[in-house]
Amino acid sequence: MTTVQQAMADLELTLPEVITGYVDGAAIPVRDGASRHPVHFPGTGEQISSLQEDDPAAVGEAIECARSHFQDGAWSRASTATRQSIFRRAATLIRQHAEALGLLECLCAGLPSSHLASRQVPRAADNLDFFADYIGVMAGETFEQLPGYQTSVTRQPAGVAALFAPWNAPLALASMQIASSLAFGNTCVLKPSEFTPLSILKLVTLMEEAGLPPGTINVVNGRGAVTGAALAGSPDIDRIAFTGGGSTARQVMTAAAAHLTPVHFELGGKSANIVFDDADIERAVDGSLVNVFSNSGQICIAGSRILVQRQIAARFTEAFVARTRALIVGNPLDAETEVGPMAFKAHWQRVLDHIERAKLEGATLLCGGEARRDLGDGYFVAPTVFQVDNNQVALCQEEVFGPVVSIQVFDDDDEALSIANDSRFGLVGYCWTRSLARAQTFQQQVDAGTLWINTPLARDLRAPFGGFKESGIGRDGPRQAAEFFTEEKATITAVGNTPIRKLGHSR
Repeated sequence: MTTVQQAMADLELTLPEVITGYVDGAAIPVRDGASRHPVHFPGTGEQISSLQEDDPAAVGEAIECARSHFQDGAWSRASTATRQSIFRRAATLIRQHAEALGLLECLCAGLPSSHLASRQVPRAADNLDFFADYIGVMAGETFEQLPGYQTSVTRQPAGVAALFAPWNAPLALASMQIASSLAFGNTCVLKPSEFTPLSILKLVTLMEEAGLPPGTINVVNGRGAVTGAALAGSPDIDRIAFTGGGSTARQVMTAAAAHLTPVHFELGGKSANIVFDDADIERAVDGSLVNVFSNSGQICIAGSRILVQRQIAARFTEAFVARTRALIVGNPLDAETEVGPMAFKAHWQRVLDHIERAKLEGATLLCGGEARRDLGDGYFVAPTVFQVDNNQVALCQEEVFGPVVSIQVFDDDDEALSIANDSRFGLVGYCWTRSLARAQTFQQQVDAGTLWINTPLARDLRAPFGGFKESGIGRDGPRQAAEFFTEEKATITAVGNTPIRKLGHSR
């Protein structure tokens, strides 16, 4: 029995021979002649299933289903109390099935099971609970400043949303899209990455078990060029929310433009992590390791450009490299593993190519810098640290999306802030300092949508999340979701017998 088979048996789960989409409360049937693509476990490289790709006709059927269920009103006109109770029951079921969800995500994405159990599965439940709370307190607006009239502002669901979930955190990020759109009464068609379909399908069935009407969420599977293009280019989609890379986002935006479909994009980053000379160095090392190597480095919010002030550079670098070498790399099913494999083979090769390019461009390798072939046929990369003296090298400008970090020394505060902003991205930023003045200057001058000071990765769901520049369009957040996933409507009512001009009235 393989490791995967044993893990499935332990939880009494079975893997389908062919993974299909999910429409109107049922799995899409296996179709003869449909294109299929292998699904691999990144920890060993073994094929665990195959994925049936949904062609434009299948995507059209899913969209038609979502539209029909939006119009029938079972969800779009459900009471706030009904939506809240279903979201909360679903959150409870997610927590009860956390082991199964974590395993399914681990098998496709290769994320360490310990990280999934402690962060990403609970985050999926938290997202639903949060939006259940929010829709219970959100308010409309009433204006009475115009004499003789009362103006009320209300919102109604936009319709059918196309949701594109990424492969690096399928449950956490897809659940945010689902909660953000469904909370306000929309239905949706969700396309997970072709590399990570399993955990999302389980999530949808749990939500229906909690009482979500079938057909409210529909899932289509396949590559972006086929399934994704059909979904993004449909004239019957009212909103598009996409989390992923910039090149694909440009294609989605081009397709959406043909129908003037509003888009929301959460894209990549190449974020600076500034360590000033007055920082608590031990805390800065701890936090920098977390914000770089969490999720095996496959996070858009990675602080993958460490900028450290010259006075403490040697001390910080020595400690950071020593801790990086001590990271436990291995089977993501092992609870002790801290850094797992890359999610799929092509990405593994892309990360290794970035490493080789950094060497050719003169970056100094401090540790790592190679595939971990000693761990078998999985897609492992040794956690890697480079020293650089030029922010213009590709390593500092391109998103590697793996366990690879650069360290660059700076002399004064202005230089650090200048280097931090020298990027076409602007998703997040980090700084470590005991100085209030430095922290405030960092907050005011760094061009990024989320900033962390003396902490890694804390997230308050009440606050907006999104990026400047090429890191995205729009923001995640409760008010921001309401603005994107609803249509706003103003209704003006006369108070009493407000005079009306009498056109055509004889004098």
